[in-house]
Parts: sequence; structure tokens; C-alpha cells
Amino acid sequence: LSLPMIVLYGLGTIIGAGIYVLIGEVIAIAGYLTPVAFLVASIIATFSAFAYAELSSRFPLSAGEAVYVEHAFSLRAYSISIGLLMVFIGVIASATLVKGFIGYFDYIIPIDERISIGLLVLILGGIAIWGISQSAWLAVISTLIEVAGLLIIIWVTRDNLVEVPVLLEQALSQFSGDGWSNIIAGAFIAFFAFLGFEDIVNVAEEVKEPSRNLPLAVIISLIISALLYITISVSTITTVSPVELASHSAPLALVYERAAGESPMFIVAISIAAIINGTLVMMVMATRILYGMSRQQWLPAKLSSVNTTTKTPVFTTILITLLILVFALWLPVAALATTTSLFTLLVFFSVNLSLLVIKLRDKKNNKRPEGIHCYPIWIPIAGMLSSAAFILTQIYYWVK
Repeated sequence: LSLPMIVLYGLGTIIGAGIYVLIGEVIAIAGYLTPVAFLVASIIATFSAFAYAELSSRFPLSAGEAVYVEHAFSLRAYSISIGLLMVFIGVIASATLVKGFIGYFDYIIPIDERISIGLLVLILGGIAIWGISQSAWLAVISTLIEVAGLLIIIWVTRDNLVEVPVLLEQALSQFSGDGWSNIIAGAFIAFFAFLGFEDIVNVAEEVKEPSRNLPLAVIISLIISALLYITISVSTITTVSPVELASHSAPLALVYERAAGESPMFIVAISIAAIINGTLVMMVMATRILYGMSRQQWLPAKLSSVNTTTKTPVFTTILITLLILVFALWLPVAALATTTSLFTLLVFFSVNLSLLVIKLRDKKNNKRPEGIHCYPIWIPIAGMLSSAAFILTQIYYWVK
């Protein structure tokens, strides 16, 4: 995979995993403060993105997070726990997207939710088994389509941007009382929308010049996604009231219909493509982590067996597909999203801590790795503190 393809691969995961599915959930909590919630979530993600960028350049291997922890602490149980936690995150995130698929698919064919979930998961499992090139090209095509969809929504809502001063006035009025509480709670769900940049490192062994291309792909993907998210959230709440958006199962379709004055089927189709793409990339990520951990002899050898025809880990892909199907049929979308965000923040804390330990060790040994762009030591410290604060704040709101 080249740099452009790996950037599009990462963008497909991030964009497909967020704006098309969860913007209504964020708006239900943050209201007119939704752009601020996305901004807060992007800042939290940025520190960890830089940590991933440096670590992926140092150790361009599959099962990235588990490998980073192993190099930092040499604690096999800790490394295996992080790797399995990432697999769990991939499964739950995929299930979240599958649930989001239902709201848009009902626009086209209103069929039983269990049937549509089952068909989608099994078809995507088959594509993942088919091969990484096919999966990556499908991701590239879908990403181009879904970014075009967001740009179309921004374009058709452009006249409503004159309402931004009114929006700012309404947003500022909400800062009193529970304003910040709503921002943090909304940002916790919005954080899910930025997940995906970390998945790039888990196809490290299938990337050209990984020490150069992986860090670039991580940073580029995150910057583009943040700009799109904040812009689309402003366009959305200046077109349709937060109350309507919060109660709608396909919020971006509603925005397009209201702004363009025509059927939203075009946007519905793009939304479905985005969700399918994000689910597929998450599925591939989870299988590659299990594959990489098995290659490290941390898990049974069966999990790293590769089919001679497809060159993919078929057994592992089938296992992940079945797990996604179970969770998609079991839990509601909001519970899936918040669970994913919580466990991902725990992993981010460990990744930042690992980079900090490695940097301190290098400094102690007067060592600087060659050919690696090293970021300042405050980057992993900020990543640790922001992740921990976000977790503790959310737990406080849950208890409260």
C-alpha cells in the first residue's frame, strides 16, 4: 500500500466511523455546542496521533499497540491484554457502524433489522477474506464517495452559514450551567468519530516504506477528518434544529433533504457506502491484530495461518465476523459507541505511556534512533494526561 492509499484507508475508517452514524447522538447531548464537542475530541485525539506516528515509525509491525507496550515494558501479559483490548475495540466499533447502517438502509428497503445486520456482516466478512488489495481498493473507492458526500452537504447548506453569528450567540448562552458538562459528554461520543488513525499502524507489514509513510498517513488522515467534522457539524445545526436531528435515525439525510429540497436518496447511498467502508476497515484491523500477535507467538498459531490462495488469515477473519454479528444484534448504538471510546482511551493512555518510557530510556542511554522523526517528550505526557482526564470525567458524569 502506497502513502495515498494508506491515507485514504485511514480516512475511510475515521469518516465512516463517525459523522454518518453518530452526529445525531452528539447533537442530542451537546446541541448548539456540537462543533465545540468535536473540537475537544479532536484535540484529545491529536496528542495520541503524534505518539502513534512516532511509534509506528520505530516499530512498523502488525499488532502495533501490543508491540509498543512490549518494547516499553517487556511484560508479556500486559502486551497481550492491550492487543486483545484492541481486537475487542475493533469488534465493538464495527458493531456500532453496523447498527448505524440500519437507519439509512431503511430509507431504501425497510426490512427486519436482524436480517439486514446479518447480511451486511457476512458479506463484509467474505470481502475481508477475499484479500487485502481488494479490501483496500474498496476502502479507497468508498472513501472518495463518502468525502464527496460530506462536501455536497456543506455545499447545499452554504447559504445557512450566514446563521453562524446566531449560532455562536446560542452556543455561548449554553456555556452557563451544564454547558461544559454537555460538551464533555458529547465529546466522549464524538471521540468515536476520530477513531481510525490508530488502525493504520496495524497494516504496517503491507505498507511501502512504513517508517516514512505510516507517520505521515496518521497525521494527514486526522487533520483532514477534523476539518471536515467541524465544518459539517456547523453546516448541520444551522440547517436543522438540534431537537429534530437528535431524534432522526439518518440525520445527514434529513439535512440534505431540508437544504436541497429534494429526495435524500443520493446522500443515503453515500452514507451506506461510508458505513460499509468503515466496518470493513475495522474488521480488517481486528483480524490483523490477532494475526500479528499470533506471529509474535503470543496467541495460538492457528490465528496466523494464511490461506494460500487469498493470502489472508481466513480462520481469524471468520472469528471476528461472528463476534461482530453477536454484538451488533445485542447492544444499542449509543452503548456501543461509549464503550468503544472508553476502552480506546485506556489503550491510548498505555500507548503514550509506552512512548514516554522508550524516550526516557533513549535519553538515559544517550541514544537517538536513526531515520525516525522524534517528537518532544511533552507529547506523550499530554496524551497520557488528556486521556486520563477524559476517562475520569466521563466516569464522574456516569456516577453523578
